[in-house]
Amino acid sequence: MAKSQINQLRDINQRDIVVLGICSDHNSSFMRGPAGAPPKIREALYCGAANLSSELGVSIRDNARFKDIGDFHIGETEADYLSIAEPIQNVLSQGGLPLSLGGDHAVTYPILKAIANSYQNVNILHFDAHLDIYPEFEGNRYSHACPFARIMESKLASRLIQVGIRTLNQTQQLQVDKYNVEVHQMKDFDVSRLSLNLEAPLYISVDIDALDPAFAPGVSHFEPGGMNVRDIITIIQSINVPIIGADIVEFNPTRDINGMTAMVAAKILKELAGAMLLNS
Repeated sequence: MAKSQINQLRDINQRDIVVLGICSDHNSSFMRGPAGAPPKIREALYCGAANLSSELGVSIRDNARFKDIGDFHIGETEADYLSIAEPIQNVLSQGGLPLSLGGDHAVTYPILKAIANSYQNVNILHFDAHLDIYPEFEGNRYSHACPFARIMESKLASRLIQVGIRTLNQTQQLQVDKYNVEVHQMKDFDVSRLSLNLEAPLYISVDIDALDPAFAPGVSHFEPGGMNVRDIITIIQSINVPIIGADIVEFNPTRDINGMTAMVAAKILKELAGAMLLNS
C-alpha cells in the first residue's frame, strides 16, 4: 500500500464509503482486460458529461463520507491474489464501507474473506449473466468462474441471491442445490414483480455482463438476452437495509465502444454509493 493510501486510511470515519480499485484479471478464463477498468470508471465518473448526483438525491461531489483511496495493482501469484483482502480489511478496521472496482470477478472471494471477519450472516445480492459457482474451472479453483463456490463453501455468507442469470447448466445446478442459492434467471425475469426480501448485512456484487451487451459491450463474455441498465438501478434504489460493501467487476475497457460501458459502470457506482450513503 502506498504512503498516500495509508494517509487516506487515517482519514476514514465510521460509515464512510471508500472506493478502491482492485486491478487484477489473471484469473480470467477467456481474455484479459478488466485489470484496466478502475481508472476508466473514474475517468467516466468525473468526465463532466454528467453530474455526480445519484437519482436517490445524494451527491458524491464534495461529500465528506465519499472517499477514494486509489488503485491496488495485484500480482499473479496465489499469495498476491489472496492479499486483496488486506486493503479491504484496512478499510473495515477504520469503520469504512468498501466499494471496490474490479478487476475480474475472482476478486470478490478475497473481498468477502475480509468482510466476513467484520460481519456475520452476510447476505449477497449478485447481478450476473453467470453463476460463477463452478467447483473449479480449467484447473483453477480461483478462476473468475468460481468465486461464489469459494465463498459458500467457506461459509462467508449465509445467503446468496443471483439475478440476471442466463447460463445455468447441470454442474452449476448441483452447486445451486448444494448451497441453497436463490437464482433469478432472465427467462423468468420481470423487475416489476421481483421480490427479494433482502436482509442486512447486505453485500452487492455487480458483474457488468449481467447487462445485455447492447447496453454494455465492454465485457469479455458477450451473453445476449440480459438486463437493461434501468433494471439494475431499480433494484438498487429499492434497497432499504444497510449495505456493508459492494463491487463492480468484469468491465473490460479493451472491448468498450465510445466509453459506453465505462459510463454505465460510473452510473451504477453513483447509484450504489447513493444507496450505501442513505442506508448506512
